[in-house]
Amino acid sequence: MSLYCPPRHWWAPVDREEKIWLSIALVWCLAMFGVMVAWAALGGQNPPSETYRIKPDEFARRAARFVAARQRKDARGLPVYEKGVPVVEAAEDEDSYLLARTWAWEPILVLKKDRTYRVRLSSVDLQHGFSLQPVNINLQVLPGYEYVARLTPSSAGEFLIVCNEYCGVGHHQMVGKILVEEE
Repeated sequence: MSLYCPPRHWWAPVDREEKIWLSIALVWCLAMFGVMVAWAALGGQNPPSETYRIKPDEFARRAARFVAARQRKDARGLPVYEKGVPVVEAAEDEDSYLLARTWAWEPILVLKKDRTYRVRLSSVDLQHGFSLQPVNINLQVLPGYEYVARLTPSSAGEFLIVCNEYCGVGHHQMVGKILVEEE
């Protein structure tokens, strides 16, 4: 197979069939843009509107107080940990805290199905991504900012929190958890 130069006038005016396909593609792009705008406005797909500035060390202190007050206890009255991460029972009428730090989400939140919770998210060090799977909730978590996400779990089970913003060599291990239990 050899390379050759195209003929001197390699282009040709757009014919009728190509105009039809270009028109279909343009109409499809405009329709998808309209769907995207409508879904953002009507589909409840907007990020939390409650955001505050906060010093990372202050958020860490609040999260530590939350863990100390709400940590789940075992039958002997000892605090429950899963792989070194505290397991905390969130209350519907209180703010819950979820802290991102290099390669860890803390604590593991335990929520009840069909109840609404206010979860405050922040990072103490780097930009992280909060991706709740398999429900596909995605937020960027930045140090110095506190995001308030309202969560109403509709099914029981274990939901993983994955960092989807590269945060260093341990990024692939940065997985947290939210446990949703039946009442």
